[in-house]
Amino acid sequence: MSWITYTITMNTSEKAWFDEWFDTTYYHILYQQRNDDEAHFFIDNLARFLQFSPSDNLLDLACGKGRHAIYLNSKGLQVIGVDLSANSIAHASLVGNERLHFERHDMRDIYKPNYFDYVLNMFTSFGYFDTDAENQATISAAADNLKVGGKLVLDFFNAVKIINNLVDYEQKTLNDITFTITKRFSSNFILKNIHFVVNEQHFHFQEKVQAISLHQFETYFKKANFNILHTFGGYDLTEFDLYSSDRLIFIVEKHA
Repeated sequence: MSWITYTITMNTSEKAWFDEWFDTTYYHILYQQRNDDEAHFFIDNLARFLQFSPSDNLLDLACGKGRHAIYLNSKGLQVIGVDLSANSIAHASLVGNERLHFERHDMRDIYKPNYFDYVLNMFTSFGYFDTDAENQATISAAADNLKVGGKLVLDFFNAVKIINNLVDYEQKTLNDITFTITKRFSSNFILKNIHFVVNEQHFHFQEKVQAISLHQFETYFKKANFNILHTFGGYDLTEFDLYSSDRLIFIVEKHA
């Protein structure tokens, strides 16, 4: 048997781990259990809280296969979804329409300056980069995509709870593939190593996500000219608690 390893690190000649891993069919097999009902519940609560209007322009940043963007569009909203994964964008584009578009794009770069009323970054689609400078570039690009007074919704995991409850080993069998998953916390990154065998070939991918604190997010937002309006701890929009909340959800507003 051969061994194929994709522990990708970012440099000028190689793809980053997320660019490689997210573009494989195996990523979508492993995470196929992601619940559309949960996504719809969150969107419904956001729509009521923020009072989305059909005239609003929404950008779903790092949209994946578009589960949030598609549901937002089904509620009558104009949505553009962007993602680095060509495979995800090709899949999402199958259901595009005149008020729902998908395009491949790196969220560290500005997409359409001063155009959107809302930018959404959902389900921990952040923290993948090696440096604070790249994190800041992403937040600042989101601000540049928004009109003055526009809002960013950023949905991240609660790093404190994740670290305190880290499951260091598990196995999942999906589509006849057994995934062996180990996790550890090291140098402010949560590292997930994923091993599996397909057609007698061994594969290894590593996910690497920064455990970003509430204070660090506050710093990113301040530098990008955002004011924090609300901080929630779950998709029901309950108040954030540092030790018990599953999520760390921000609603921030761009000021002049």
